[in-house]
Amino acid sequence: MLRTPLCDLLGCEVPVLLAGMGGVARSELAAAVARAGGYPMLGMVRESPELIATEIAAVKAATDRPFAVNVIPSATDPALLDRQLGRCLDLGVRHFTFFWDPMPDVIARMKREGCLVLHQVGTVADARLAEAAGADVIIAQGIEAGGHVHGRIGAFALAEAVLERAEVPVVVSGGIGSGRGLAAALALGAQGVQCGTAFLATVEAWAHDYHKRRVVEAGGGDTVLTDVFVLNWPKGAAVRVIANSVTAAQANLMGHDPATLPREVIAHDGGQPLLRYSTDSPMRHTTGSLEEMALYAGQGAGLIRDVVPAGERLQRMVSEAEACLAAVRQ
Repeated sequence: MLRTPLCDLLGCEVPVLLAGMGGVARSELAAAVARAGGYPMLGMVRESPELIATEIAAVKAATDRPFAVNVIPSATDPALLDRQLGRCLDLGVRHFTFFWDPMPDVIARMKREGCLVLHQVGTVADARLAEAAGADVIIAQGIEAGGHVHGRIGAFALAEAVLERAEVPVVVSGGIGSGRGLAAALALGAQGVQCGTAFLATVEAWAHDYHKRRVVEAGGGDTVLTDVFVLNWPKGAAVRVIANSVTAAQANLMGHDPATLPREVIAHDGGQPLLRYSTDSPMRHTTGSLEEMALYAGQGAGLIRDVVPAGERLQRMVSEAEACLAAVRQ
């Protein structure tokens, strides 16, 4: 009932995509989603080619199902990006997901290599630009989404506007944490959904247990959009996080300049110091003041009430979506 042409294009069984969450969507989570029939993305934003190679090998060892590697061309040093893409190609990766400002030359390079390109966008203009450059799938990310948010309108409003002219499959992302959201996206004419928060709160996610617990405890109204967590990203890059002591201390949630924010170490991960106001979120082995870090979550957090295996989360969504669509068709 849920199968769409997108499933045939991506090689998955159900049209549910795992967002390429940096640090969180590592091989363990990607493989679990793939085995359950979804389509995963490895979150390799700004990671070294060596780590990328290790993670790709781990996914391939765990499953023979397709997956994509997610990087962000416009927010990555060009030399590092070139090495990232080159290593992926050398290892046989032919599916890529990009985000933030579309870079037509990067998309064109991947298409020349015979790759499938998915591009997440936050505006209709960026959707048109990415599609014109050769993107095979457009992911319409709404302001409800957790993590970095590029647009300022709702996911379904954006998706509907993109669908008016798109000639490639469109996927809805932002605030979707249940099968009802999946059913609604398909009813709108989209061919699938992308989920981040729903899969962050799973056993296999690389996020710290504290972060997972905060997601489970949060409601959609407990999240805020802010650019105070901006160190390591361009000025004005907003994120949706669970409100904490850092956001509560701000007179304004927006308008922060990374050049003027203090550099204060508040945590460590693998010996690496982590700064207050950075985009780092707590991973499994992070220690320090986790409460002050960026606890990414979308407005669909209120629908996530437990931490379960990723396969179980996906199956719940599928069963609920099928029930919703069956009820409508009666």
